[in-house]
Amino acid sequence: MPRQCFGTSHVPLSPAVRAGDFVYVSGQVPVDGNGVVVKGGIIEQTEQVLDNVAATLSLAGCTMDDIVKTTVILEDARDFGAFNAVYARYFPDNPPARTTVEAPLMIDIRIEIEAVAYKPLRA
Repeated sequence: MPRQCFGTSHVPLSPAVRAGDFVYVSGQVPVDGNGVVVKGGIIEQTEQVLDNVAATLSLAGCTMDDIVKTTVILEDARDFGAFNAVYARYFPDNPPARTTVEAPLMIDIRIEIEAVAYKPLRA
């Protein structure tokens, strides 16, 4: 199956890859357009991450409504409630399947989210 990569990164990964009818979004972190980690706590960082997911999906012609699965990594499980409240605003109807884990992250951030979207290719 041919695959198509979308976007560029300063690290060895593609922000998004289409494989058939699926689009895989690499883990998005809470950085702004200049690559700077946003100030604030889990609320601000979750909003930035989900905005980054939406922007990356748009490169592949998808929207948040096309997401079928997310994986969320929280640096601190005590942030779950606040994270979940923000997440619910981005997925008010028919939220995707989700896995949420607590783990140390590579840089000084509180959250990372990866996503899988389903959007059939047009014939």
